[in-house]
Amino acid sequence: MTLKSLSVALATTALVGLTLPALAQDKTGTNAGTAAADAAPGGAATMGLAQELFALGVAQGDPLTVLAAAKLAASVDVATAEPGTLDPTTVVFDEGDQATFRKKAAPAAVPGIPAPMMNDGTPRTAAKASFFSATSDDEGAADAPVTADAMFAKAKDLAAGDDAMLGLIEDAMAEGSRGRIGGAVQWLSRLPSGMTDVWEVPFYGNSYAEVAVVGDGDANLDVAITDENGNVICYDVSWSDKLYCDWTPAWDGYFYVTVQNMGGSRNSYYLMTN
Repeated sequence: MTLKSLSVALATTALVGLTLPALAQDKTGTNAGTAAADAAPGGAATMGLAQELFALGVAQGDPLTVLAAAKLAASVDVATAEPGTLDPTTVVFDEGDQATFRKKAAPAAVPGIPAPMMNDGTPRTAAKASFFSATSDDEGAADAPVTADAMFAKAKDLAAGDDAMLGLIEDAMAEGSRGRIGGAVQWLSRLPSGMTDVWEVPFYGNSYAEVAVVGDGDANLDVAITDENGNVICYDVSWSDKLYCDWTPAWDGYFYVTVQNMGGSRNSYYLMTN
């Protein structure tokens, strides 16, 4: 299992657990096996890195760094999908408090289907349920993470008066989508302050899996990813709103991404997978 975070610090977070009925295949233990030989970070990793690089470039007022971010973002062909609805009654938070919950449980009476069905070329499915009440009505400054076009525009603003830099930006924009990396899927969630999203996402066993949470920068997001047995695959409770995690599931199964808005305003973030 490989754990990577785009944030500087990692710490423990609220653990999330799930119980599903036993199937024919042995699905005890942690659903993470030996990394696939051909595993390599894909579109989700690239988009997460682009957002981090953009934020750094803006903070430093550096058009070259922002341009690098824009080129990364433009290199990924991302399909945008609408999430399904996860039955909230299958999710139980211990003690009922966002800051202290320790367990998510799916009763055996409401199981997921035994194996993900993704062979027909359709984008990966994901279902979401939201919990708790908003603690603020502040909608934040951004409505979604920054797009490649917005990154290019910001690079131009920062490069005003620098003809050489503006020329580089124009050349990069002219390249457009040439050589794009495909295969990434994203779902948008606008998560108010104080609330928590729980996502249910299927992955195939023995196939490389990657998940990125890419926020808009308006609020801190804490993230935990667990398997159906409650084992933590990765977590992040730093002051960032961006996380990247990759691993190789040992069997076909569902994974649960818990995203908590710990800030004072809404964060409109993307959940992204390969």
